[in-house]
Amino acid sequence: MVYYHETGTAVRGFPQGVVMTKNGEGFARYLPLTFLIGFGFFTVGMMDPLYDSYVQIFLARYIPYKSVIGVIMSLDNLLALFLIPLVSVWSDRTRTPIGRRMPWILVLLPLSAVCFAAIPYAAEYSLVSLVILLLFLNLFKQSARGPVVALMPDTIPGRYRSQANGVINTMGNVAAIVGTLFLARLMDVEKVLPFFGATKNRLAFPAAALFVLVAVVFLFLFVREKGTGRESAAGPDSAATPDSDEAKEPFFKSITLVFSARDKSGFLVLVSLFLWFVGYQGVVPYLTEFSIKTFSLSTGQGPLAMGMVGISSALFAIPMGYAASRWGRKRTIRASLVVISFLMIAVYFLEPAGAMLGLGLRQMTLVFWALMFGYGVFWICVVANSFPMLWQMAHFGNIGVYTGLYYTFSQLAAIAAPALSGAIIDAAGYRSMFVFCAVFFFLSFITMGFVTGGEKNDAPVELRD
Repeated sequence: MVYYHETGTAVRGFPQGVVMTKNGEGFARYLPLTFLIGFGFFTVGMMDPLYDSYVQIFLARYIPYKSVIGVIMSLDNLLALFLIPLVSVWSDRTRTPIGRRMPWILVLLPLSAVCFAAIPYAAEYSLVSLVILLLFLNLFKQSARGPVVALMPDTIPGRYRSQANGVINTMGNVAAIVGTLFLARLMDVEKVLPFFGATKNRLAFPAAALFVLVAVVFLFLFVREKGTGRESAAGPDSAATPDSDEAKEPFFKSITLVFSARDKSGFLVLVSLFLWFVGYQGVVPYLTEFSIKTFSLSTGQGPLAMGMVGISSALFAIPMGYAASRWGRKRTIRASLVVISFLMIAVYFLEPAGAMLGLGLRQMTLVFWALMFGYGVFWICVVANSFPMLWQMAHFGNIGVYTGLYYTFSQLAAIAAPALSGAIIDAAGYRSMFVFCAVFFFLSFITMGFVTGGEKNDAPVELRD
């Protein structure tokens, strides 16, 4: 039996008699639907940590300078900078029998999986083949992000989106845990398999791609779009529909409003997320190699630092969503940004402090993982609550626009950060990247202080002059 969410999205698999209607109480009635939508995030969460952990190592086979590697890893993000908002808006305007987001998801994510599986093979062939494959991978994967992300605010009322985003980020981080703690260990396996050939330093990528394909099938089977939602970002009581004037708001006008509106909260959230993503992207591409070289870990053990981030993020994503709902999104985000800054400074001083205290390499490794676990707790608070702040400023018809702007600014950070951080590493060593990270997180704390909107009961940005 198929049951229909009040916005028009069908959900299979609920027990007979359980119908999601306005008679339900609280976020609990949206929880099953949120978990089902989260499978889209699962696919991205599966690929990202392996990509971040190993691609720069593959590039290092051909290129000795981290600054140059950072530039190459940023080229794909430059293309994604334009694709994510463009595809997000196209999905806003798509009308098909299976919905407006699902067609994009069904095409783009499988193509991403095929390209992802081929990465280690291209890396062994030549630098040119690797770079070309990475460009195609990110064209497909980054284009899929907007439709995947916008599927949630299409169906979940504004007052529950911090909790829903927490659930969805939990699923993304469960995927990251699977990738870093389990699939990454396949890089150490030395076998010869039919079709795949030798598995050493390869197997994790095709294995992850298979998980992505399975997740896409599951998403298609259990979440079906039937028409489009009838709730605006303002909440469940809005009368906005896809056929209303609000739903037809021009793309460029919506963008202009973010930057020119009297209330600059939308713009300030975008600036803040740019800054904290610069800090994040300045560390993530180099964290695995730092772990391997600093703590003498194997190739398969190197991503365990990111695995710690994934574990804590999965554990705390839902609680942090509820915390923001109780204490305010801005307040919880700013507190988390300060804590992350201090944690990164602690990592910077870990080696000299450990030597002074007589800690062995194993003990310092455990302390490092503990610090990264703490990082994940507060990082997920920032991520889980910043998106709902932007969605709260949106109307139904331009949720894709705000989703695209989120990724535009995060991709700008992904373009700038690896090369900039890589140049600092070339000049001052790996540890310097943690100071780089701390500085940008603290700058984002300052800019977030000027945000005045985006809380769960705030109205969206006014669309009319």
